[in-house]
Amino acid sequence: MNERHNAILEDRSKLTLTGVTDVDSFDEKLVVLYTQLGELVIKGRGLHVSEMSLESGDLTLEGDVSSLSYGERDATKKLGFFGKLFR
Repeated sequence: MNERHNAILEDRSKLTLTGVTDVDSFDEKLVVLYTQLGELVIKGRGLHVSEMSLESGDLTLEGDVSSLSYGERDATKKLGFFGKLFR
């Protein structure tokens, strides 16, 4: 698996991602996922995953996207209980 990750945000309402390795959690306001280059937190309103393939690493998210925030570049694995508690 190569380290390829792209994020394309169209009109703040459609986000297309490549290089997704895992989805930790998602609801209408917050999506936490992991890419080949680290953790990505997406905040917004009315968020929903419209397409997802962890086999290919592609994900499409729709809704009102207000922020994209990357964590540590090496944070490619899920955090344990204490990691989530002190995030």
